[in-house]
Amino acid sequence: MGNEARLQDMTTGDPRRLILGFAIPMLLGTLFQQFYSMVDTIIVGRMLGLDALAGVGSTGAVNFMVNGFVIGLCSGFAIPVAQRFGARDEAGLRRYNANILFLGILLSAVMTVLIGILTGPILRVMNTPENIFIYAYRYILIIFLGIPVTFLYNMTASIIRSLGDSRTPVYFLVLASLLNIVLDLVSIGLLGFGVDGPAYATVLSQALSGVLCLLYMKRRFPILKFRRGECRLDSGRCRVLLSMGVPMGLQYSITAIGSVVLQTAVNGLGSAAVAAITAGSRIGNLCCCVFDALGATMATYAGQNVGALRFRRVREGVLDATFLGSVYAVLICVLLALFGGELPKIFVNSAETEVIRNAHLYLLVNSLFYILLVVVNVWRFSIQGMGYSAFAVLAGVCEMAARALVGFVFIPVFGFTAACFASPLAWLFADAFLIPAFFYCLRRSGRMYGGRE
Repeated sequence: MGNEARLQDMTTGDPRRLILGFAIPMLLGTLFQQFYSMVDTIIVGRMLGLDALAGVGSTGAVNFMVNGFVIGLCSGFAIPVAQRFGARDEAGLRRYNANILFLGILLSAVMTVLIGILTGPILRVMNTPENIFIYAYRYILIIFLGIPVTFLYNMTASIIRSLGDSRTPVYFLVLASLLNIVLDLVSIGLLGFGVDGPAYATVLSQALSGVLCLLYMKRRFPILKFRRGECRLDSGRCRVLLSMGVPMGLQYSITAIGSVVLQTAVNGLGSAAVAAITAGSRIGNLCCCVFDALGATMATYAGQNVGALRFRRVREGVLDATFLGSVYAVLICVLLALFGGELPKIFVNSAETEVIRNAHLYLLVNSLFYILLVVVNVWRFSIQGMGYSAFAVLAGVCEMAARALVGFVFIPVFGFTAACFASPLAWLFADAFLIPAFFYCLRRSGRMYGGRE
């Protein structure tokens, strides 16, 4: 490969082939992320018991609310980079990268202090059961103190992907995932760290992947090497970056607020219900990696093609990605219907029949509606790649409203079964907004900028 990494131009060629070629490496990376998250859960459940499993699992919603904001923020920061790359504006691309660095340092410091102080009160407000509170607090506090390394990895990986390289961040993530698993086993099995061990392992492994991405960018992307006067704070570019990043971050956080409300309601059902949701969610997240990879792919694909003023290609790519995701959704639904009842036994002892039964119910109900999730990911990320991040926030509001409705109204009446329908209802609400919003954004971009077919 020499000293320069290969950049992927997604503005020419067959959209379906490009999307598949870009998404597959991202899928592998997402799979490994979910894999080591699952290993964390398996090790905690098997080695530390049901209360520790429920404690770690009960932090999932608030973890997603905070770290999801970071992931969305960094993904949004990379959109102007993808657009400048598509427009062949290398100097503009580098200036945006410099301001991404400045904003990342500032925001990571502020968030770490603020969230660290609020962690305990948040868990109390969420009605975390007393028998699992200490496990939840110790685990999530360490994760939140690692917010700077979450910024580091997601900033660098997003920039690398915006230039069309979806493979390299995956290689580093695989290495970090393997390290995470080893550290899990050592910290709990040999050092007796309890739930602190998996938390430290997650932070350290993500730090490694972030550092490796940074070193790779410096060595293999001459296009990113700053020229004189380019590495300076620019208020105009910061405003553009924040206008892209903050709405994407808020999209995750607003969506997660609904999940926090839902988790609070599930916490009221007891630790067995929390453990069932934890096991079902871990398995479901692994199954949904394809949808996540397609979504992230479409952000880069749409960003580059909008930069090149190729709006018809954006529409074609969205339809192709939706078709590919829907085929997978049908297949995984069938597999979960046939074999999903055995998967929760990976996390808990087979004697925990109630937990296993409820986890399978959660999986089955969600998988029946995965096609709705395909649309959420593909169409929302495409809208973001086109530069209309505020629309994604509104889609997040739709999801939040649906989950809050289930948490406040239906779970107190129907119990655990209602919790199983929370995500499908959220996806339906979001799709009802996203489909017309996408076509509106496409038409608006065409009128504003013109473009090539």
